[in-house]
Amino acid sequence: MWNDTDIPLAYLISFRTYGTWLHGDKRGSTDRFQNSYKTPHIPASERWIQYNERRLITAPLVLNSAQRRSVDAAVRDTCDHRRWYLHAINVRTNHVHCVVSIGETKPGRALNASKANATRQMRADGNWPGTRSPWADKGSERYLWSERSVALAIDYVNNRQGGDLPDFD
Repeated sequence: MWNDTDIPLAYLISFRTYGTWLHGDKRGSTDRFQNSYKTPHIPASERWIQYNERRLITAPLVLNSAQRRSVDAAVRDTCDHRRWYLHAINVRTNHVHCVVSIGETKPGRALNASKANATRQMRADGNWPGTRSPWADKGSERYLWSERSVALAIDYVNNRQGGDLPDFD
């Protein structure tokens, strides 16, 4: 069933750790010039990825299990505190996906609050000593207008991210 209002039922919010998916990567990428709906990704370019790797200020961040727990707790706490409904969350080694219903709140606010509180929680738990953000700039905010799109996004977050991550810490 289609949601016949101006407010999406939910959003698929995604954000990535710093330095783990650069322009020029073989997976393709999107920049501010090529970000319209159905616009093709920027193609792979070894020369461009090498340029972007040289420009990194710190090493790319791969989240360990303690950091992933901090991020998960922070996103859940953010949703509880703001009375947003968290349908699903999956914190991976290099990115975070969550499906959240936030009412009339702008999705960018949910994205930024999640990133900021995840950083704060990692610092509080002793899992992020850095002064810089552990996150890449921006993120993704997919509007979910129908119950089917919400269900598909929840399935994607819960079941299509690969297997469970080992706890090596």
